[in-house]
Amino acid sequence: MTTRLLVSAASSDDARAAVEGGAAIVDAKDPAAGPLGPVPIDVFHAIVATVTGARPVTAALGDARDQSAIEALARDFATAGASLVKVGFAGTSDIRMADALARAAVRGAAAGRRTAGVVLVAYADAVRNAVSPAALLEVASTAGAAGVLLDTADKGGPRLTELKAPAWIAEWVRLAHRRSLSVALAGRLRAEDLPIVAACGADIAGVRGAACDGGRNGRISAARVRELTRACAHEAVSL
Repeated sequence: MTTRLLVSAASSDDARAAVEGGAAIVDAKDPAAGPLGPVPIDVFHAIVATVTGARPVTAALGDARDQSAIEALARDFATAGASLVKVGFAGTSDIRMADALARAAVRGAAAGRRTAGVVLVAYADAVRNAVSPAALLEVASTAGAAGVLLDTADKGGPRLTELKAPAWIAEWVRLAHRRSLSVALAGRLRAEDLPIVAACGADIAGVRGAACDGGRNGRISAARVRELTRACAHEAVSL
């Protein structure tokens, strides 16, 4: 299995550089608005227009708090061309509430003029009042999500591979796949982390800062994306 590289773009210029560098997936996200900050819908339209079908375009929707709001947001981004929308749960630790929010997102994503899948997000770092990675798998499989993402909330803190041992990550990926969920891993990943991500069995590796000149809040560099794409293609390390 080949792990695909997802690059998060904050603008149409970012999206153009991501495609030029060979990213398999372009993700729309505002890095200044948190780990899952959504871009304005007009910026998303511009990103979709720039990619012009050359790559799937996904969209971060933020951390869900209100069922009606997340349903509407998922519908709007699905209609605008998102193939997948990502929803987090920072601030929501109650599993029943998380399930209701996830189902609302799934309804919204299915109600757009174009149907989108929903990816539910858990954080590997210590986030108070948030759904745990283990609990997220159950929520995702019962709510009808297409996949899950393990990320980090603190973008100034440790990387995913520093927070969790490869064996732990690989087991989480295995349990997600047993539930027929696609799996993405992110969280300040660098080129040297990508063979580990591949060895853990992830379908997708997500990056932002490693693909930018000037760090997470800089601009995507096609040259950096090429390096990361090559790293994704390298043989996975042994765990």
